[in-house]
Amino acid sequence: MKTLHYTLSVSLTFLLLSCKKDGQNSNLSQDSLLSKKEVVIPEIYKQYYGIYTGDFAGKEKMIDEGDGSEYEGEINKRISLKINRITKDSVYGQSIVNGHQRPFQGIFNEPTKSFILDEPGNDNSDGRFEIKLSNDSLTGKWTAYKKSFVKSSIKTLKLTKKEFAYNPNFMLDEDSNLVDWSNPKDFIEKYTDESTGKIESYTTQKNRIASDAIFKLNASKQKLTEKDLKNLRKLDLEIIKNAIFARHGYSFKKDTYRYFFEQTDWYIPVSNNVDKELSPMEKENVALLNRFIQYAEDKYDSFGR
Repeated sequence: MKTLHYTLSVSLTFLLLSCKKDGQNSNLSQDSLLSKKEVVIPEIYKQYYGIYTGDFAGKEKMIDEGDGSEYEGEINKRISLKINRITKDSVYGQSIVNGHQRPFQGIFNEPTKSFILDEPGNDNSDGRFEIKLSNDSLTGKWTAYKKSFVKSSIKTLKLTKKEFAYNPNFMLDEDSNLVDWSNPKDFIEKYTDESTGKIESYTTQKNRIASDAIFKLNASKQKLTEKDLKNLRKLDLEIIKNAIFARHGYSFKKDTYRYFFEQTDWYIPVSNNVDKELSPMEKENVALLNRFIQYAEDKYDSFGR
């Protein structure tokens, strides 16, 4: 009787283990089937992947500084399109302009070498790119979805494929225009009227100007000291600081900084956040420059445009 009880126990245990094992095998089989269903969509035309950067131009209403009349002028900005992935049915990437980074998805037609790329549409500045590829260039147009929310609802693009690489040696060209055209300031000027002898006054606009110091200090290569910075203008300090971010491909929101770095042939905006890319020395230099920027003064002068 005892032997029979033992035999039954062993048989029952074996049966339970077998069921459990079968259950595990069943689950594994289901997992295997699920993984087999996850079909990897092959990527194609990888030779077209990369960053295309260049002119993003559109007509906007402007005000004549002389008589206050309104006219239509062309505004030219720099844009980068990053094509990250192409499959049989879709193209994936992102647009970067004015510090604004937006994803896009679209289609590519190989026979005509043309792209139709759509930004999501949940931002007032989103739109559609219709562009054609020729060798390493992209040309075409962008059309806003919400025309009433943007200054220029249609813009043209002329882009060239470029390889982005961080280089601490990059500097502003020495023939760069050193005027900050985006932040004019009103000044009261006085003069003596020769006919009456009275002192008269008038209002004139002046712009901030940088000094040649911006061609000498490189905050990506040298540890800056207070002695290096103590006599610099505020605009000098801002340019030296933002050159760090420009070298890492930061897309500037402020016109002032975009204007300075877009004068170079090395500046390629690729991201709206490069903080993690900065070296420890660059971070220390940024902190020091911020301290001096807070209290520095600017030099203004009058210019014609």
